Amino acid sequence: MENTIQFINQRTNNFKPEIGIILGSGLGELADEFCDVGINYSDIPDFACSTVAGHKGRLVFAEINGKKVVMMQGRIHFYEGHPLNIVTYPIKVLKALGIKTLILTNAAGAVNPEFNPADLMLISDHINFMGTNPLIGKNDDTLGVRFPDMSEIYRNDLRKLAKHCAEKLNIELREGVYLATTGPSYETPAEIRAYRLLGADAVGMSTVPEAVVANYCGLNVLGISCITNQAAGVGNTKLSHAEVIESANLAKNKFKGLIKEIIANI
Repeated sequence: MENTIQFINQRTNNFKPEIGIILGSGLGELADEFCDVGINYSDIPDFACSTVAGHKGRLVFAEINGKKVVMMQGRIHFYEGHPLNIVTYPIKVLKALGIKTLILTNAAGAVNPEFNPADLMLISDHINFMGTNPLIGKNDDTLGVRFPDMSEIYRNDLRKLAKHCAEKLNIELREGVYLATTGPSYETPAEIRAYRLLGADAVGMSTVPEAVVANYCGLNVLGISCITNQAAGVGNTKLSHAEVIESANLAKNKFKGLIKEIIANI
């Protein structure tokens, strides 16, 4: 990691971010609006590249509402063929750069039939249905304990803050449980019925490994999903990534407004 941090510090003139944000599918416009320094993942030592549409693959440094922020404009996914230690490596880098708070965002399908495309959902908890865990392997005692507590991954105080900010901006903010699968195929209707029985409100292919590692590293975590489609069997349409991007575009203005308000109040 030393080579990664040294490279980033040289490129950013030792910029010390307080807040990290991971921008999910179609949500990267916030990084386009605020960009003091942008570094392509392909240039950063030991960083994997994102290959999915809607993920530019840049690390963006900026000041937003008086706070120093680093944004991942796109993430690395497990389904792209990377092991989870590579998928979550950026979280450890952001921690080493100095962030205290991590805001995780994603595009997700609605399991809850009351949720609609372009809704925003505050993540209250998650279900790891990926069949593996990013903490498997030798433990790094400098980052966290071998058996970290996971009873409050998504901080209650940050969730209360997000609700307050949404109310102030007159944005309807849903709240629910996010379930992560490996992807890249979408879920079957039978799987979605099973996930609903398990207590999931939304389903996606990311976020959970990052949240687990961030919590393990002692970061304060907030999670927000952009509901981009109704999951298989919930709606009547066939699923496509184009629909995901389209719905994210519909939600982008309220998403950006909410994130900026949250940043101002952290």
